[in-house]
Amino acid sequence: QVQLVESGGGLVQAGGSLRLSCAASGRTFSSLAWFRQGQGKEREFVAAIRWSGGSTYATDSMKGRFTISRDNAKNTVYLQMNSLKPEDTAVYYCAATYGSGWRFRVREYDYWGQGTQVTVTS
Repeated sequence: QVQLVESGGGLVQAGGSLRLSCAASGRTFSSLAWFRQGQGKEREFVAAIRWSGGSTYATDSMKGRFTISRDNAKNTVYLQMNSLKPEDTAVYYCAATYGSGWRFRVREYDYWGQGTQVTVTS
């Protein structure tokens, strides 16, 4: 059975950092990604990483502040978030896909974690 379990969310002041973790179990995926959903907003793509090879993709607005990485031995994907802003406040979700190529839409991902709350105060 496939499971994605996020952790690492919390309350942080603007300018601070957090590292989110996503522990994956089950089948080997093509890519894992982080999405986020602010209150009253649509879920949006943040970054993705290829499980084999480790190449990454992040949206322009996230580059320079957010970094996605993985530890294959631990079957875990991380999202390092620096210089956090109040507008980064959201529930952050880990998602996995078996599909090839970079995928950015919610419907293109096969499995989802339960989400972890990140709150950035000003």
